[in-house]
Amino acid sequence: MTPIDRRSPNHDERTLPISMVVLHYTGMPTAVAALDRLTDPEAKVSSHWLVDEDGQVVQLVDESRRAWHAGKSLWRGITDVNSASIGIEIVNPGHEFGYRPFPEVQMAAVEQLVASALARYSIHPSNVVGHSDVAPARKADPGELFDWPRLARAGLAVATPEEGIDPNWTDAGTLQVLARYGYDIAEPVAAVIAFQRRFRPARFDGVIDAETRAILFGLLR
Repeated sequence: MTPIDRRSPNHDERTLPISMVVLHYTGMPTAVAALDRLTDPEAKVSSHWLVDEDGQVVQLVDESRRAWHAGKSLWRGITDVNSASIGIEIVNPGHEFGYRPFPEVQMAAVEQLVASALARYSIHPSNVVGHSDVAPARKADPGELFDWPRLARAGLAVATPEEGIDPNWTDAGTLQVLARYGYDIAEPVAAVIAFQRRFRPARFDGVIDAETRAILFGLLR
């Protein structure tokens, strides 16, 4: 579909080059409610793009500008994630209002947006992340139902290693490696849950077990 323009006033100047894509779900009952909020000057939130469940794409902020989507966040030493990223909001009611799978046509549109961003800004697939990856203590989106494997198959995100070796790190050691990979470990359980939600969505209990260590080890290799 041809993108629709519905510009948000909520943006300012970037201070960093674009090196990331951050994916969100809207977490609101309807797309209309989400658009109203993302374009409300009093809400002080926005994104560059919004993708509706029918695949319709809406541009809210020009990519040359810093949209206000990530909030307080951290990824690989970057604390101003908004300045360094393209923000894509994906219409889904989220965990609060009836979380559900993302339709095929919606995922296809997301895939196209991500592919375009990676090509234009030379973004590495490991820097295509979820809001929960950059703000694990605050956010759970786009959540465990998001089709990360689809993006990975297209070379647009990092795949979960199929088989791994448990390096038998201590819990403290595992957290340090998690920080090395890019996560904020200020709240350790939240960081582990975010990592598991992304790379082992069948179980994200925050427990550092052999499988969690093996996945992390595989990613670093």
